[in-house]
Amino acid sequence: MSEYLHPDKDIRKHGVKLPHWQQEEAMQFVTFRLADSIPQTKARKWKEERATWLSLHPKPWTPAKEKEYHQRFTKDFENWLDEGAGACLFNHPANRLHLEETLMHDEGKSAHHHSWVIMPNHVHLLFTPVAPIDQLMKSWKGISSRKIGIGSIWQSGYRDTMIRDVDHFLNAVRYIRRNPLKLREGTFTLWQSERALRVQ
Repeated sequence: MSEYLHPDKDIRKHGVKLPHWQQEEAMQFVTFRLADSIPQTKARKWKEERATWLSLHPKPWTPAKEKEYHQRFTKDFENWLDEGAGACLFNHPANRLHLEETLMHDEGKSAHHHSWVIMPNHVHLLFTPVAPIDQLMKSWKGISSRKIGIGSIWQSGYRDTMIRDVDHFLNAVRYIRRNPLKLREGTFTLWQSERALRVQ
């Protein structure tokens, strides 16, 4: 069983507006965010432009087309998240600890984590799913919300990308590691597996 996306194997799709893809136990890079992390006007315009582009460029994408997508849409989105909009609940160590415990509760059972970072208003995860991703995301969001105890905190949905090959894996590890570099100590949590720690 391959740990990377295999172009000839079946892909499980779920979700309606923008289907999420899962192929057996191929690695996934997932980003999810707090509900107030991006101003609604920016988010609405971004979604409209992305929907138009996606209607013209349906998956599966070539590597070149995926690169174009990320340059046009992911880059702006990540920059907005890194601006630190919203209440930034995860600036507080106690809130991050609730999410850390939730994620690591499933380590080695329904997911194998490679690397993740909890930023003040969003999360990046690199992991190998053993269970369906939609179920994992529902569980992680729901349990962490209940532990934090102030109601629904997460934006609906999440962004997922299957890891294509070893270079894609290495780049994802480096991206997660670099993401909090501009933040002050104590406002984020970075976790890396032994495999990720070996990445230079």
